[in-house]
Amino acid sequence: MPRHQRDLSRRKLLIALGGAAVAAPAVAAVAPYALADQATARTTAASGVLPVTVVNRTGSFDNASVHLYVVGNQDGRQVRLTPDGQLAPVALSDNGADGFTDYAIPLSGSGDTALSLPYMSGRIYVALGDKLRFKAVTDGTGNPALQYPAGWVASDPSYGVLHDCAEFTHNASGMFCNTTMVDMFSVPMSIRLTGEKDQTTGTLRQGGRAAALAAVREVEEFAKLVVDDTRIIAPGHGLDAGVFPAGYLDPYIDEVWTTFTGKDLRITTNAGTFTGRVRADRFVFDGPAAVSFAKPSTRDVLFCDGALAAPNDGTTGPVAAVLGAGFNRSTLLTVTDQPATDPASFYRGGTTNHYAKAIHAATEDGKAYGFAFDDVADFASYVQDTAPTGFTLTLTAL
Repeated sequence: MPRHQRDLSRRKLLIALGGAAVAAPAVAAVAPYALADQATARTTAASGVLPVTVVNRTGSFDNASVHLYVVGNQDGRQVRLTPDGQLAPVALSDNGADGFTDYAIPLSGSGDTALSLPYMSGRIYVALGDKLRFKAVTDGTGNPALQYPAGWVASDPSYGVLHDCAEFTHNASGMFCNTTMVDMFSVPMSIRLTGEKDQTTGTLRQGGRAAALAAVREVEEFAKLVVDDTRIIAPGHGLDAGVFPAGYLDPYIDEVWTTFTGKDLRITTNAGTFTGRVRADRFVFDGPAAVSFAKPSTRDVLFCDGALAAPNDGTTGPVAAVLGAGFNRSTLLTVTDQPATDPASFYRGGTTNHYAKAIHAATEDGKAYGFAFDDVADFASYVQDTAPTGFTLTLTAL
């Protein structure tokens, strides 16, 4: 079943706190599932510990030059994983003389690195060549919190560090994880999840990273999103930074609004089929429930927020997700029964999300998390298992 049809709350990657990026909980809130009757799965579930292997195949950075961070949330508090596999709460006293924490987990001297992951939700960051600058701060409720790196902000203290991350939720229901390019794309990595199945996603094809950087550079409006050979910033963040045109998608959005003033758009979700037309400048849908949307801005489309915000209500949220995917993939004018499921129909024409297009083209399985609703029709680099036995993060050649 496509994830947009499941009863999942839309993850929020970051929340703002005093102009700083602070970790927010959860990749997804997942309903409980019965664990498979496998001895290893029962052991993993009972202990709450999942074996993790980190594999360094960058070719250009030895293990001593790779710094790992596992940070996130457990039971409403912000935590980090220690090198011995224990969870420790984020504390203001963790900031050193330079004003930043050092939560880095070193890799093994050679070969693969074995870790143990307890129940938590969060991110696994990797930094190549230098360490990241995480800062412990006090959040709006007076609790310790962690400022995460923001590689799309030129003034961020970690901006010059080559780094990236994967996301996960590990709890009694299983392991739910993805590689993410929602904010930026930098370090090629793949994830493998074993358990009831053996699943791998995120693997870049040979030369995929260089091809993605080149493809984005070739589109005039997107070219400034490429930061040297370090990363590509997602266009929404580029818009906020003033390096991407704020009205780039407006002509396409206007055409969608005009087109569906005179004909129907059908969207099928787990709740049923919604039929919509633009009425009084709102896209109004009838069906299992009455939902409607104001005309989104380019920023709304790129962030899948604002007019396209998706509440976890089973009706408005799933329709918003499908609309957001249709705008980013530029399929709304060519496929009137959404969601579109044929990737050959995605990103056609000049005005589209060329960033997401390039990222998908770079991966072996065609899956990537290029925007927040990229999981619609299962095109995100996401895997899950309700009886996990192991998780492997592999850093591949740049």
